[in-house]
Amino acid sequence: MADTSSFDVVSTVDMQEVKNAVDQTLKELGQRFDFKGTKSELTLKEKEKVLDVVSDDDYKLKAVLEILKAKCVKRNVSLKALDYGKIEQALGGTVRQHITIQSGIPDDKAKAIAKSIKEKKFKAQAQIQGDQVRVQSKSKDELQAVIAFLKQQDFGLDLQFENFR
Repeated sequence: MADTSSFDVVSTVDMQEVKNAVDQTLKELGQRFDFKGTKSELTLKEKEKVLDVVSDDDYKLKAVLEILKAKCVKRNVSLKALDYGKIEQALGGTVRQHITIQSGIPDDKAKAIAKSIKEKKFKAQAQIQGDQVRVQSKSKDELQAVIAFLKQQDFGLDLQFENFR
């Protein structure tokens, strides 16, 4: 087993950076003139990895989301990790949207990653291990080719490559 090399394909989100982006967004909402006197709120439930956005109307909600996206980009939080729910009516004439923060690779995406590696006929094996995919090969050059290939593909996730050995 020592003659094979491997790496893990993961999709992780630094929750502290998300929390910092939310704090910066709330600070900007408090300072902006166009949000004075509005019911715009942004709450982060860290354990459930859910953001709740509440605002007066669709327009203000979209403005809050644009501020949040800008802060996430500045803090190196991938926008692909944010899964937006549909906008729904809330109490008091406000609108609400739930945003799920994706962490880990879902089973269907992991299968797609493993299948694409197999279809490309790399001399590497991909194994799904929980919420990550391990890729093994005898050649480190082959593994680097797999990484380059996966970076070009769009699986709807922000992929990171760890434990290259």
